[in-house]
Amino acid sequence: MLDVSQQLPILKRGVEQIVPEPEFLKKLERAVRENRPLRVKYGIDPTGIDVHLGHTVPLRKLRQFQDLGHTAIIIIGNYTALVGDPSGRDETRAKLTPQQVQANARDYLAQVGRIIDLDRAEVHHNGDWFSRWSFLDILDLTRRMTLGQITAREDFAQRLAAAKPVYLHECLYPLMQGWDSVEIRADVELGGTEQLFSLLVARDLQQEQGQEPQVAMTMPILVGTDGVRRMGKSLGNYIGVAESAENQFGKIMSIPDEPMRLYFTLLTELPLDEVARLLGPGVNPRDAKEVLGKAIVTQYHGADAAERVAAEFRRRAAGEDPEEIPEVALDASKLDAAGRIPAFVLLRELGLESSGANARRVIEQGGLTIGPDRQAITDPRTMIAVSDGLIVRVGKRKIVRVRLV
Repeated sequence: MLDVSQQLPILKRGVEQIVPEPEFLKKLERAVRENRPLRVKYGIDPTGIDVHLGHTVPLRKLRQFQDLGHTAIIIIGNYTALVGDPSGRDETRAKLTPQQVQANARDYLAQVGRIIDLDRAEVHHNGDWFSRWSFLDILDLTRRMTLGQITAREDFAQRLAAAKPVYLHECLYPLMQGWDSVEIRADVELGGTEQLFSLLVARDLQQEQGQEPQVAMTMPILVGTDGVRRMGKSLGNYIGVAESAENQFGKIMSIPDEPMRLYFTLLTELPLDEVARLLGPGVNPRDAKEVLGKAIVTQYHGADAAERVAAEFRRRAAGEDPEEIPEVALDASKLDAAGRIPAFVLLRELGLESSGANARRVIEQGGLTIGPDRQAITDPRTMIAVSDGLIVRVGKRKIVRVRLV
């Protein structure tokens, strides 16, 4: 195991807070001295099935601990998901059924396995212990926290001030999350900045059970591709770890310049002095984004895929057609006697637009070009002569080659 001075720069990169930091240093020093790995916990509630780059921030930190010889512990919160994490929320989460949570959990681990070496990790479901609890056990847990402590937390206080309801079951969440740490005897727990309250609840519960309390390590919230709001599927500003290399790279190239430093710091291993150079004066932000995009795609699809999609993106940006153009079948009976078809109908039949109305709008806005000479079509009623191999383009991203059948 590396000594503390070698581990600290890696473990502290991109970290918002370590609470309390002196205890973390003592734990780390003891781990090195006694060659006894830290037990590092991260909990995931399977409330959906798409793991995105925002979720990977604490997961990547967990992988760093793992690579340094510590024990990674994944908690699949199949019971906490039934409550719903209120952290950072301005309203109660929608209720999930046990069947929905179970279905989501199956796919979660497969995606998490893209970041964490699951063969070297411990994986627990908190339903393994909570499902065995009696009502008296739950009552005993609720005695560990006062109503004043619960209502003092910022998110609950804001909701109460705005006359929005806070339901009793939500008050159980931090206690349940904290008890997970008791069950697995966590030394460190990772989470977002909005989860600090719940991470610290575990310290009190562990001490009451005669355990050494864990240290809380929080990471910043990753903003989405809009550069403003936190990354989330519901906001449509996310990049999924299971997305294609093309989609991942394209979305990275579309982000604003402002969050690039945060992305480099939290999502890559690129040395911070190199990041500073890339984001410094005289460097085109587009070049920095390409480095960022290739680094992220490499993690999930490999270096060859990263080079391929970067080259393809450059070709598209230069107005060139991709090397491989997908073929789409078109029924020859849709053509008139002269082998022609209205432009807006062609787009609809090829699946490039979902409706004739959408096709008309795209064409009127100058989005359609055809053939090797990129002839621009601006009238939706223009009759297009169609032959095998005709290339049809809508904007920069949609391009197909017609195959008559």
